[in-house]
Amino acid sequence: MKPYHTLAETKTPEGEPLTLVEHDGHFYLQSNGLQLMTTFSHGSEEDLAELGCATFRPARQPMILIGGLGFGFTLAKAAETLPQKGARFIVAERTRDIVTWNQTHLAGLHPGLWEDDRVEILHEAVQETIAGNPNTFSAILLDVDNGPWSFHGEANEDLYSPKGLARAKDALKEGGILTVWSARHDPSFEKQLRKAGFEVECEKVPASKKGKKNRFHTIWLARNGEYQKRGR
Repeated sequence: MKPYHTLAETKTPEGEPLTLVEHDGHFYLQSNGLQLMTTFSHGSEEDLAELGCATFRPARQPMILIGGLGFGFTLAKAAETLPQKGARFIVAERTRDIVTWNQTHLAGLHPGLWEDDRVEILHEAVQETIAGNPNTFSAILLDVDNGPWSFHGEANEDLYSPKGLARAKDALKEGGILTVWSARHDPSFEKQLRKAGFEVECEKVPASKKGKKNRFHTIWLARNGEYQKRGR
């Protein structure tokens, strides 16, 4: 049996431990003995990016905000989906070591991504980025924790509370899309999105494009009005 190798350790800004582990060519992010993510299963993270960004392929200068870097699969797929030079991809990632690990230990996962000058990393909570940029983003892609139902802390509640959803709507351009990943479906959150004034669609996607497709994740597409193809 091939051994597990601990590559790096750090703590989140909230003080929670994070460990980067390699095993048999795959990488894992763990906290307190629990597996948070893996490079083996990432299909739904890529679907999050493609579903959220595809509408803006004709736009000259789409601005995409990504909440959380993870292992970079959402960012990489967004950059692939929108290859135009004028596109910009803003990633809000509070844990600096997550960015460092992506650019060192995990650099081989997405060749060329960190040389793409369209990518910008902000070391702040995505809530702060949303609140500080009204009428700015073509799409906001959120893949934080296990979905909106898992949050208990004040900061996380603020992200998906009625006030948080209203701020997200304000941060979107007309026709912009708030795209939310979740480990499971939550009808109450879908109602919250509609109450916030979004037009909502729900997609059920395979958790992974590898192995048996017997696990599914949920992606909500919440539109802020109708998108007009004006070149921006």
